Amino acid sequence: MNLGIFDSGVGGLLIARSIKEAMPDLNFIYFGDTLHVPYGSRSTEAIYKYCVAAVEFLFRKGCPLVIFACNTASAAALRRIQQEYLPERYPERRVLGVVVPTLETAVAAKFKKIGLIATNYIIQSNIYGLELQKIDPQVEIFPMACPLLVPLIENHGEPWLDSVLESYLLPLKEKGIDSLILGCTHYIYLKERAKKMAGPEIAVLSQDEIIPQKLADYLVRHPELSSQIGRDGREQFYLSDITDTYRMASDKIYGRKVAFERFQEVF
Repeated sequence: MNLGIFDSGVGGLLIARSIKEAMPDLNFIYFGDTLHVPYGSRSTEAIYKYCVAAVEFLFRKGCPLVIFACNTASAAALRRIQQEYLPERYPERRVLGVVVPTLETAVAAKFKKIGLIATNYIIQSNIYGLELQKIDPQVEIFPMACPLLVPLIENHGEPWLDSVLESYLLPLKEKGIDSLILGCTHYIYLKERAKKMAGPEIAVLSQDEIIPQKLADYLVRHPELSSQIGRDGREQFYLSDITDTYRMASDKIYGRKVAFERFQEVF
């Protein structure tokens, strides 16, 4: 059996790669729903249906545990899947997201004024603010929607990235933040830039550094799931739509050539 890793596209391969580096023997299956990307432009109900289909696919592929590497999927569908779908259909299986582990890491580090850069959907959903209230209501969060970053990252906008990122970070720095969450899988690309622009007094929290450790801790606490996941180092990759652009981007993201299969069923 395998760990399932799901993302709305290929950006989640950055999370998959970091998990592979931390636990190289762990078997996993990655599924990217490239047919419907970007999720941020979809309705919440549509995102939920896409996520359910992805979870069903990964469960059928032998995944007792699925990680939503996508912030938008975590915001739009995770709680409903955990509270309604799994208890009714798969009470012995689990689906986890990236929002709560990221906030738990920030709170554990004693940060009190957290900056957040994310897509419009994530900021409008207020998922980070709502979840932070449950963890520690004394901690402040300062959100900043960054609609230009993903298009620039995906469309060779390298010459403009620095100036755009700096324009988003400046208002947060003026708020006196002590930490900065990169609240989109794509922003892992910008981690070193963000660290440089934020300066040494602001800690940058990137999910490729957080999720592997959180996953390892979770598996220790849940041996009934951990024991079901194979440790042969096998990896499989699926996309709902395969193009040359996705192949090239995936090879670059993962650091080597990725052999994708297409999810053949209607999705």
